Amino acid sequence: MISDKLATALNQQINSELQAAYLYLAMSAYFNSRSLNGMAHWMLMQSQEELQHAMRIYKYLSDQGVKTELLELAKPTNTFSGVQDVFEHALANEKLLAEKLNSLAGMALNEKDNTTYSFLEWFLTEQVEEIATCNTILDKLKLIGESGHGLLLINNELGERQSVGMQE
Repeated sequence: MISDKLATALNQQINSELQAAYLYLAMSAYFNSRSLNGMAHWMLMQSQEELQHAMRIYKYLSDQGVKTELLELAKPTNTFSGVQDVFEHALANEKLLAEKLNSLAGMALNEKDNTTYSFLEWFLTEQVEEIATCNTILDKLKLIGESGHGLLLINNELGERQSVGMQE
């Protein structure tokens, strides 16, 4: 059984995942306004992925008989100094999500809630991948800068990202 403290923290994580989805949607809009449709597509896929993460936690709480409390979302930033700045914000966001998930996992372990800890392990692994992906994109952007053919190549590469269904 999930403690009230852990249930509250999981509800807050739903909010964090939804906030991340909202941020990535704002980033997608930013790229659309600059005609970087590949990057806009990548951010839209990222937004959908974060929404799936929120739904995964929602389903877990529901399956455990825990009431879901949806919290208010803040307006995401939509002002960036350039492409690299957007991906730096994305990386910072993924690191923040990883920090929150690590805290949740630690809480589950402290409470000897092995079921919830096991549930959270998938998210912990996912965050390693998300951070690595953002770092790779940033490394490429640092090599090529904000303009020229290199930027268009990265834009095209990111536009090839495939949509994924709800992950189990």
